[in-house]
Amino acid sequence: MNHQHDHSYKLLFSEPRVIRDLLTGFIKEDWIAHLDLDSLEKVSSSFVSDDLRDRESDVIWRARFGDDWIYVYLLIEFQSTIDPFMALRIMTYVGLLYQDLIKQQKLSPHARLPPVLPVVLYNGEKRWNAAVDVSDLVQSVPRELERYRPRMPYLLLDEGAIVDSEHWSPEARNVVAAIFRLEHHRGTREAVELIGLLARWLEAPDQTRLRRHFAIWIKRVLLPNWIPESEGTEWQNLNELNEVHNMLAERAKRWPEQWKQQGLEEGRQEGRKQGREEGREEGRKQGRQEGLQEGEQKGEQKGEQKARLEVARNMIERTQLDDQTVADLSGLDIAQVSTLRDELKR
Repeated sequence: MNHQHDHSYKLLFSEPRVIRDLLTGFIKEDWIAHLDLDSLEKVSSSFVSDDLRDRESDVIWRARFGDDWIYVYLLIEFQSTIDPFMALRIMTYVGLLYQDLIKQQKLSPHARLPPVLPVVLYNGEKRWNAAVDVSDLVQSVPRELERYRPRMPYLLLDEGAIVDSEHWSPEARNVVAAIFRLEHHRGTREAVELIGLLARWLEAPDQTRLRRHFAIWIKRVLLPNWIPESEGTEWQNLNELNEVHNMLAERAKRWPEQWKQQGLEEGRQEGRKQGREEGREEGRKQGRQEGLQEGEQKGEQKGEQKARLEVARNMIERTQLDDQTVADLSGLDIAQVSTLRDELKR
């Protein structure tokens, strides 16, 4: 995960409302009802050791569970490849947390170590297929040795799998669910609607900081993939979620045509460059000037086609336009658009 993605996600999951919604919305177990969610407090970074502090993307919370505390270790893991040894890393991090609790004398003299809920938050395109318990990483042993096999499961929240699940409930007023849906939105229109919902859910004065954290996350992580390059600097001064939503709702209507023009121009430039190179080669055979002219013409034709494909790709990935509309705007045949959409789904 790049630094901005890392930092802005840490801002979101450093808010009690977000942790509350994560626990109540995604852990369907009876013990959650016995948690005192009003006691939620973030564990200070100065409390943990250097080994844990280096995990910049991770957040540690704790809440009262009767007379004791339960810790929530949230590991935010956004990477292009799945770590097959994540369960081992989790066991290591929890062990480091326990060592810190002892070192900082946070335990009463006769108290046992507190329970820890390790959560791995993953937003990659591929579905997570790594072991979710360290015991699954240890080879088979004789029955007598089985009791020595280490066991420590973690709770996996694979955003893409959750959003695609038939049990998904998009109506829930849950800010973590909204984060997942925005990360895996199916078009600009859906994204604008979700941001509008968030702005309404968080309109209370005590949610001001969370609204601003959402605005930062949207500007740094989501918008660079949505907006035309020419508009990039205009968004940086927006600090309120409703401002971001209002501008998105107004600007998104114009983006398909801007993507089209931007893609066509980039395609023409690349085509001319490729054409000149091809023309030089042909020019050696049939005369330099004729070869350059013919090469540029062929290159521009290739560039136009490549640009149309790029325009169509942007519209399919960023909007909910149907194939016929995408074909009309991009200049492709509807069959080409349909084929491209199928390829992007794979």
